[in-house]
Amino acid sequence: QVQLVESGGDLVQPGGSLRLSCAASGSVFSIAVMDWYRQAPGKERELVASISAVGITYYADSVKGRFTISRDNAKNTVYLQMNSLKPEDTGVYHCHFRRASVNYWGQGTQVTVSS
Repeated sequence: QVQLVESGGDLVQPGGSLRLSCAASGSVFSIAVMDWYRQAPGKERELVASISAVGITYYADSVKGRFTISRDNAKNTVYLQMNSLKPEDTGVYHCHFRRASVNYWGQGTQVTVSS
């Protein structure tokens, strides 16, 4: 069993920055792929960014050049640095753990971008 706890969500003005964190329990974090998803009101959950066990990253086109995903295996934590935030980045951001057929979700953290 892996538990994921996200933090760092907040209300921020357009153009601002936030850093989300996701702390994972368990000893298998370092071999898992970690993802950040977001879900805006009335929309489906979408993949924002991923990082593999060896640090290979993927970004959705909508966030390329603005968001950076990273991980600290010693702390069992994955981060999402979000810069130049836009109103359309608003949503609940969820951390996701993937390893073979096993996956876990965090409860999410709210990000609101508004003036």
